[in-house]
Amino acid sequence: MEGRVEDGFKLLEDRIQRAAERLKELTAEGKALRGEASRANERAEKAERELQAQKQRAGSGAADAEKAEALAGEVKTLRAEREELRARVEKLAGLLERL
Repeated sequence: MEGRVEDGFKLLEDRIQRAAERLKELTAEGKALRGEASRANERAEKAERELQAQKQRAGSGAADAEKAEALAGEVKTLRAEREELRARVEKLAGLLERL
C-alpha cells in the first residue's frame, strides 16, 4: 500500500513539474507574441500614416499612385498579421487560464 501512495505522489509530482514547465514556455511564448503584435501594430500604423500622406499627394502622377497601392497592400498584410498574432495570443491566454 505504501508503495502505491509513493507511486501516486511521484506521478503527481511529475505532472505538476511538466505543467509548470509548460506554463513557463507558454508565458514566454505569449510575451514574445505580444511583442510581435505590438511591432506589427506599429508598422501598420506607420504604413497607414504613409498611405494617408500619399493619398494627399496623389495628384502628382502614376508613380505616386503605384506607391499608394503598394502601401495599401502593406497595410492590408500588416492588419492580417496583427489579427493572426492577436488570435495566437488569445489562444495562449486560454491555455494559461486552463492551467
